[in-house]
Parts: sequence; structure tokens; C-alpha cells
Amino acid sequence: MITTPIIDTVVAWLEADGIDRDSYTTAMRSWVRRAYGPDEAESPIHALERGEITETEFEEILAGVLVSLDGAPVPAPGLLKRMFARSQVQSEMLDLVRELRAGGLRTSLLSNSWGTREGYPQDVLDELFDDAVISGDVGMRKPEERIFRLAVERLGLSPAECVFVDDMEGNIAAAQALGFAVVHHTEPAATRAQIAGLLAGNTGV
Repeated sequence: MITTPIIDTVVAWLEADGIDRDSYTTAMRSWVRRAYGPDEAESPIHALERGEITETEFEEILAGVLVSLDGAPVPAPGLLKRMFARSQVQSEMLDLVRELRAGGLRTSLLSNSWGTREGYPQDVLDELFDDAVISGDVGMRKPEERIFRLAVERLGLSPAECVFVDDMEGNIAAAQALGFAVVHHTEPAATRAQIAGLLAGNTGV
């Protein structure tokens, strides 16, 4: 939610590394459907996000199903770092979280992690969030019900008292089913407007 859209980041990586886009799409479409869609079968994404396999193990699995445009093997070491190299924080979203917290609202980061905690700078977490639930740290992941319940319990709130913001439809549906007000994030201005509407008592979002 607070970084640039994943599709933009991935496309930039595929082009930079000379990876055949179809090979990536074929593998990831199935994995993502299982991880966030109606198909509940397990995938390597589940294991990575729960911390059941290491970053290195996931890189080896993914590299094994990718194809380079020149026919050479895709190097596994550092694959995730290269994949997210073009990811950038959206300053507008950081400003929004700052404003909400400064206004007296409790804020929590509920994140599915792809790798180590190095991608979550502690100074940013401390400034912006009252709590942070990172999937690999707690052994559970969105859209599992238990991680949503853990996040609200740690804030001392109920789902009905919270607004959940996410860019994945599967996560949005799961949160809404638990009683959260939800905002499907697509771009910062729209998310800001929808949150403002919810805080003003307008539920028609």
C-alpha cells in the first residue's frame, strides 16, 4: 500500500534481467491465484510469507521456473532483491498515515513479507505505526483470518472499529467478511478520499 504498484516493479525487473515475461506470468498466475484467490491450495508464496521457507529457498524455486530471453539460467541468488529494486515508497501514503496518527488514530502495518525484515526500516515503523504485524514474524499471512484478529487484538480494537486498506482484492474480501471497513487501494488520492469519507461517517465507499 505504501509502495509503488507491484506490477510496475516486476515489469521493470523482468526487463532489466532479460527474463521472459510469459515464464514469469505462467508461474506466478497460479501461485497468486492460490495465495489470494478462491483456490485454497498451498503455493510457494504461502510458505515464503509465513516464514516456512527461507528467502534463498524461494529464490531457487522461482528461478527454476523462469526462462531468460537468451536461454541462460536465471540466477537465483539475490533474485528477490533484484525483483524489488525498483520499488519506491509513495510519499503521499506516508503523509496520509502521518496525518491519521497525528489526528489521534491508532495505526498498524499488516504486511505479508517476501524476505527479511530489512525491507521494513525500523525508524519508519516507529514514526508511522503503533504496531506492525509482519507475516514472516508471526507465521501467518493475509488473507488468513487469524492474522487480522491478531492485528486488531494488538491494537486493543475490534474489526468494526478499524479501516483496512490494501491493494489485493483477496485481502479486502477477507477483511470485509470479518467486519472491517475497507478501502481497496489503487492510488493515493482515491485512498485518501475514501478514508476521509469513512471517518466522516459516509459508508458509501
